Amino acid sequence: MTLCPIAIVAGCKKCPAFNACPLKGVIGDYKPEDGAAKPPPEGSGKPR
Repeated sequence: MTLCPIAIVAGCKKCPAFNACPLKGVIGDYKPEDGAAKPPPEGSGKPR
């Protein structure tokens, strides 16, 4: 549920406080991108 008035009107990414906002995922509409935050799965590295 979006409660932030800026997120309702323009969206989180267009807000001037986007980088500093600690609640963009709680009261805003921000959703992190799927591939950006996922670590590589175990065993996918080079063999030692």
